[in-house]
Amino acid sequence: MDLGEIMAQHGHYLVRVAYLYMKDEMLAEDIVQDVFIQFHRKSHQFEERASVKTYLVKMTVNRCHDVLRKQERRQESLFAKIFKTTKKSPEHITMHKQTKGEITDALFQLSLPYREAIILFYYEEMTSVEIAELLGVTESAVRMRLKRAREQLRQQLEDFEWGDE
Repeated sequence: MDLGEIMAQHGHYLVRVAYLYMKDEMLAEDIVQDVFIQFHRKSHQFEERASVKTYLVKMTVNRCHDVLRKQERRQESLFAKIFKTTKKSPEHITMHKQTKGEITDALFQLSLPYREAIILFYYEEMTSVEIAELLGVTESAVRMRLKRAREQLRQQLEDFEWGDE
């Protein structure tokens, strides 16, 4: 069976499997595409102890787990960079887990230009000059977006119970 036939026969099912993990159809499609590329590159390693479908499902699930772990690390890294703290107590760790949802909500309530600036600066670790070039705006516009985004985040989160009282 050639790759085209395998894709036609199993592609839709694999996208559904990936969607169950990712809850994002486009991301699920990307994952399945990656799986087919990997399968094509390593097809000589496929041992027919299991069916092609079983093998592809296992590859899809593993790839979903990889992407989810990577997203979690990125999210935790982003939060750590935005809300720097040196506390490592169990209370702090618990508080961090409880507030992650609040912080995510606040971040995604920002307008796209502000959210974009925050993510590029803190997560991608780009300089304001690099962000300006990427977005086609001036460096001072980037700095102003960062300033206003931080202010809006503070305002959105100021009434949140942080657990330090």
